[in-house]
Amino acid sequence: MTERMGQQSFWRFGVCVLLAGALWLMPIPADLPVRGWHVFAVFIAVITSFILRPYPIGAMVIFGLVALTATGAITIQEAMSGYGDPMVWLIVAAFLLAGGIIRTGLGRRLALLLVSRLAKSPLGLGYSICGAELLLGPVVPSNTARGGGILAPIVRSLAEALDSYPTRHPERAGTYLALVGSHANLITAAMFLTGMAANPMVAQAAQAVFGVTFDWGTWALGSVVPGLVGLALLPVFIFLLAKPTLTDTRAAQAVARRELEEMGRWSRGEKIMGIVLPVLLLLWVSKPLHGMHTTLVAWIGVSVLLITNTEKWQDMVENDKAWETLIWIGGLLTMARSLKEHGFIDWFAQDVGVWFTDVSGITVVLIMALIYFYSMYSFSMLSAHIAAMGTVFLAVALGAGAPAMLTVAIFAYFSNLCGCTTNYSTGPVIIYFGLDYVSPRRWFASGFLVSLYHLAIWLGVGLIWWKMLGWW
Repeated sequence: MTERMGQQSFWRFGVCVLLAGALWLMPIPADLPVRGWHVFAVFIAVITSFILRPYPIGAMVIFGLVALTATGAITIQEAMSGYGDPMVWLIVAAFLLAGGIIRTGLGRRLALLLVSRLAKSPLGLGYSICGAELLLGPVVPSNTARGGGILAPIVRSLAEALDSYPTRHPERAGTYLALVGSHANLITAAMFLTGMAANPMVAQAAQAVFGVTFDWGTWALGSVVPGLVGLALLPVFIFLLAKPTLTDTRAAQAVARRELEEMGRWSRGEKIMGIVLPVLLLLWVSKPLHGMHTTLVAWIGVSVLLITNTEKWQDMVENDKAWETLIWIGGLLTMARSLKEHGFIDWFAQDVGVWFTDVSGITVVLIMALIYFYSMYSFSMLSAHIAAMGTVFLAVALGAGAPAMLTVAIFAYFSNLCGCTTNYSTGPVIIYFGLDYVSPRRWFASGFLVSLYHLAIWLGVGLIWWKMLGWW
C-alpha cells in the first residue's frame, strides 16, 4: 500500500513537472517579459499540485521556489521576500493564539455557554453555533480548527443528546445543526482577515494589483454589515431548507450545562485568554488611533501568553499548522509578487482589458465575481482556489477599469463564501459532512441554495454598505 501511494505521488509530481516544462518552452508573447512567463509556468504547476496533491502543499511551494531560483527566474532574495511579509506573520501569530484558545479550553467553554443559554429550540441551537463562530472567527485563523476541531464535536454531541443519529432520526436535529455549523464557519471566515489562513493572499494580491491596502480593520469594516446580516438570518434560512422535526431542545441545554460542570471553574489560562483576546480585538479595530501595526498587536498577544506562562514555548514550537502555513503562504506570496514585478500581471490586465472596452467596470466585476464564486466546484481547497484565480481575476478587473475597493472587497469575501457549494471545499465542511447527517445529493442542493442566499446578501446589503463607505 505504501509503495503504491509512493508511486502515485511520483507520477502526480511528474504531471506537475511536465506542465511547468511545457509552459516554460512555449512561445512567449512578444510584449511579455521572459521572466514573467517563467514565473507563471512554475506558479501554474504549483497550483495544479494543490489539486493533484503529490506531496504536501508546503513541500510543493518549496519545490516551486527552488525551481524558480535555480533557473534564474528570480533571485534568492526574491525567493525569500514573501517570508518577511507582515501578513504572513500575522497569521502565524493568530495560529499561536488559537492554540491557546484550544488548549486552555476557552473556545469550548464559550461555545457551551452559548448553547446553555440559547438552545431552548432548534433555532436557538443554530444561533448558539453562529454566536460561537462569531466570537472565535477573529482569533482562530484555521477555519478547520475552529469549525472542525472545536464546534463540530459539540454539534455531534448535541445532536446525539437529542436522539438524532446519522442512522436514526437524523432529521430530528442533526441535519439542521450540521448545515448551520458548516455554513456559519464560512461566513465568519469571510468576515475577518484572520478568519481563514489563506485570506492574506487576497490582501496581498490587492496590494500588488491595485495598490490597495486591505488590512484587518478595512477587511472587518467592509464585512461587518453583510456578515452580521448573513449570520443573523442563516439559522432561519437553514431551518427552511432542513426543518428539524424536534421542537424542544432543552436536552441539549442540559448536556451543555453538564459538560460545563465537568470543565469546572475557569482556569487561570482561560481567564488570561479571556482578557487578552478582547484587548487584541480592541487594538486591531482602533489602529487609526494608536498606529500599531496589526501584526505587532498579534505578537504582543503572543508575548503576553508566554510571559504569563499561559502558553509554553514548546507548545508554540509544536504548533505545526502555524509553521506549515508560514511555509506555503510565504512562498505563494513570493510567486504572486514575482508575477507582478516581472510584468505578467500588467501584461495580462492590459491584454484582457481590451475585451471589456465597452463594458462598465462594475458590470465586469459582478460577472467575474460570479464566475469566481461558482468555479469553486472545481476545487477542493479554498486556498488553492484563491491562489489559482484570485490575482488573475483582480488583474482582469483592473484592466476593465473596475472600482478598486469594491473589486477587492467582493473577491475577498467571495473567496470564503464560495465554499458553500460542495461537500469537499474546505476542512470544516468536509468534517461536518463526515458527521453523516447530510447525503451528498442534499449537500449539493442545499449548498446551491445557500450560494444564492450569500449572493443576495453580499451583493444586496453589501453593495449598499460599500456605497456608503465610498468604495464605489
